[in-house]
Amino acid sequence: MTIAGVHDPLLGGMTCGSLLQQLQQIWDEVGESDEDRDKMLLQLERDCLDVYRQKVDQALIARTQLLQELADAKSELAGLLAALGERSFIGTPEKTTGTIKEQLAAIAPALEELWKQKQERIEEFADVQSQIQKICGEISGNLHISDQMETPKVDENDLSLKKLDEFHSQLQELQKEKSDRLHKVLDFVSTVHDLCAVLGMDFFSTITEVHPSLDDAVGVQSKSISDDTLSKLARTVESLEEDKKQRLQKLQELAGQLCDLWNLMDTPMEERSLFDHVTCNMSASVDEVTVPGALALDLIEQAEMEVERLDQLKASKMKEIAFKKQAELEEIYARAHIEIDSEAAREKILLLIDSGNVDPSELLADMDNQILKAKEEAFSRREIMEKVEKWMSACEEESWLEDYNRDENRYNSSRGAHINLKRAEKARILVNKIPALVDTLVAKTRAWEEERGIPFIYDGVPLLAMLDEYAMLRHDREEEKRRMRQDQKRFHEQLATEQETIFGSRPSPNRPLGPKKVVGPRVNGNGTPNRRLSSGAQSVRSANKDGKRELRPAAPVNYVAIAKEDAASHVSGSEPVPASP
Repeated sequence: MTIAGVHDPLLGGMTCGSLLQQLQQIWDEVGESDEDRDKMLLQLERDCLDVYRQKVDQALIARTQLLQELADAKSELAGLLAALGERSFIGTPEKTTGTIKEQLAAIAPALEELWKQKQERIEEFADVQSQIQKICGEISGNLHISDQMETPKVDENDLSLKKLDEFHSQLQELQKEKSDRLHKVLDFVSTVHDLCAVLGMDFFSTITEVHPSLDDAVGVQSKSISDDTLSKLARTVESLEEDKKQRLQKLQELAGQLCDLWNLMDTPMEERSLFDHVTCNMSASVDEVTVPGALALDLIEQAEMEVERLDQLKASKMKEIAFKKQAELEEIYARAHIEIDSEAAREKILLLIDSGNVDPSELLADMDNQILKAKEEAFSRREIMEKVEKWMSACEEESWLEDYNRDENRYNSSRGAHINLKRAEKARILVNKIPALVDTLVAKTRAWEEERGIPFIYDGVPLLAMLDEYAMLRHDREEEKRRMRQDQKRFHEQLATEQETIFGSRPSPNRPLGPKKVVGPRVNGNGTPNRRLSSGAQSVRSANKDGKRELRPAAPVNYVAIAKEDAASHVSGSEPVPASP
């Protein structure tokens, strides 16, 4: 078994073959057996294979490292192109063949150029983001004009021109927002200046309390535009406008009091002219008051002192003023149908004024409170009072309709007959709505009483009692009408029987024998008429010239008057007196 030799000058001209021959000579001299020789040669061959295998492994590792470097370079190239948003690059090597080292050498210049371009792009991004961060800091109030900005962190994974354009667009929007905010700030500052002038306040201390940069001495670009500054400016303007509104309201109230006192005491025009600067804004709106110092505190205090002085002078006319307010109070209660003891109230006013134990202003204030409470009570009763008026009006129409229906000449062609006919048609519609109107009125009255815990009194009578009495009267009236129709029917039958006895035949059933509506008496168990209907609900039987009996319709009944009288009697505990028809 032989091993091929490789010539190497470092071995001094020795080769594997010469070394093998020398080894065989030694074995011959020693006398090694063939078996031992084969084992030694086999071992020698294995050692050589191990050496070759090590060298191959080392070569494979070196190649793998070079391939990894080439792959990393290509990956880095692709990453740079992706980060820069470039699909291709002019310096990208087109050669993708050749040895690994050749490919590495070809890609290196492109990487260097892209790295340089990446650094330039990073600087551009940092500059734009720095401006964005600065404006955002000014808007949020976390950054002042003189503060130093930290270098913003740039996302190196996306350095494309598209992303850079987005940042530029964002920067433009922020610059526009900054400009808009600056205009708002300047408008607020101008408004604060005008309001301070009208209110007589110090503009400098007011505006610098919001932010020191809002002073006129500070440049426009250096003024704060933060959300907090805008919010404080808005609150300041709102507060000043509210102060202006309240002061104007106060001044107008004082001007009104002055005019009332002047008119009460016939103050001459020369004295009134001293307060023209107060009364000139008496009817002005808030926006119309723009004169500097028009709403200053000292001016309001001056007007208050004048009102106080005049108040002290009006004591001599206290009775006249008090009685005028009492008359106003009585008028409110009268319109609301609330009964009060006016005579006792006036006597009390005289007693208080003559005793001198009450301050005139306190007495007037108390009467003003009474008037205010009376107006509130009248307002709470307004909806019910409107329905009461509708109910009473409907009852009047019902009474008129009954009277109209009893008129046998209502269809004659006399002047005004068509007008009465139209009114009757409307009255019938209105009368049909009375039950629903009463039910609604009862429900609202009960709700009103439950809410306030007091009964609803109408002219000294509980309204629910009136409505209950009315419902009973109406029910009794309907029952009486029904009985009257039955009596009329029996009367007609009796009359027909008498005529048949006299003339020998019955009259035609189609021939009317009397008025369509006949109202008869309501008779109780002992045969006496019902109290509620005794005032006009009875019908009268009388004899005609032939000596025969006939039914006459009763006069219309005023349900509301009877119900009100009965309800008042029930409340007082006395026996009700029938109302006159």
